[in-house]
Amino acid sequence: MSNHQKRLSVPKSWPVERKTATFTAKAAGGPHGEDGVPLVIVLRDVLGYVDTATEATYAVNSGGVRINGDSVDDRNRPVGMFDILAFPERDEYYRVFPDEGGRLGLTPIDEADAGSKLGKIIGKTTVSGGRTQLNLHDGANLIVEDEDYSGNDSIVLDNETNEIVAHFVYEEGALVTAVAGQHAGEIGTVEDISVTPGSASNTVTVDTGEGVFETVEEYVVVIDENFVGEDAELPTEGDA
Repeated sequence: MSNHQKRLSVPKSWPVERKTATFTAKAAGGPHGEDGVPLVIVLRDVLGYVDTATEATYAVNSGGVRINGDSVDDRNRPVGMFDILAFPERDEYYRVFPDEGGRLGLTPIDEADAGSKLGKIIGKTTVSGGRTQLNLHDGANLIVEDEDYSGNDSIVLDNETNEIVAHFVYEEGALVTAVAGQHAGEIGTVEDISVTPGSASNTVTVDTGEGVFETVEEYVVVIDENFVGEDAELPTEGDA
């Protein structure tokens, strides 16, 4: 099996130039499915910390790269939405956050904010023993005792204990970011949730403070102010 991926066919979320070369790195198996970006692309093409794949291998083997609190030993380990990327020796910490256009970007965060990560609930099932299992956007599953979680809610997980430390409900008035579609990267509050009959996707209307847009609810994730860059202007009550 080839270790390379044609640039022209990579997902739109990958932060790579498509016409500068024929191939780029191929993501290893892991979280985020086909949207997962190989770590080497982040290190080389986004951050500029390495110039070659060989240098990326050395960087991960030295133990200087952590994702969601864990050391990484594979330069092609997938990196995806809301992962926490840490370089302790550099004292640099980032949250993977979609930018305008839907590409995965990096938002600098403080070390204190790097100990937990956001997860969107995309499914909820009952497993043996009558316990509730939450299925998250990155492919992770979590068993919970409390049933007060619903699809499209968001939770924050402690990276060390994997315990839920915060819960954001998907409802009118919730702060959300669009992570796909033509409004990817925009942030606003939910103005209206429209339930569509049948199998079609429900739609959500979002007020950014500078305007209003409508998208399908699969494209939005509930966040709070801690997940937004310091320079971002959040909508306030009374904004048009």
